[in-house]
Amino acid sequence: MVKLRLKRCGRKQRATVYRIVAIDVRAQREGRDLRKVGFYDPINNQTSLNVPAILYFLERGAQPTGTVYDILKKAEVFKEFQLMK
Repeated sequence: MVKLRLKRCGRKQRATVYRIVAIDVRAQREGRDLRKVGFYDPINNQTSLNVPAILYFLERGAQPTGTVYDILKKAEVFKEFQLMK
């Protein structure tokens, strides 16, 4: 099963940026991902998303984690997903 989850990036002990990745459920948080689909910076409140890639994984049954779900909902990705169906 594939999940859309956050992957920590940045310096040790200070995660300044998170990547949003499609990753196998059994992999570690910093493990090998299938594809990078965006990033999230909570300090500067910036988000960058590759919406076609996210929609591709959602169509094939990928489940977003709680935080990623909130980020995608705020970016209105689920409205586009509903229009595609």
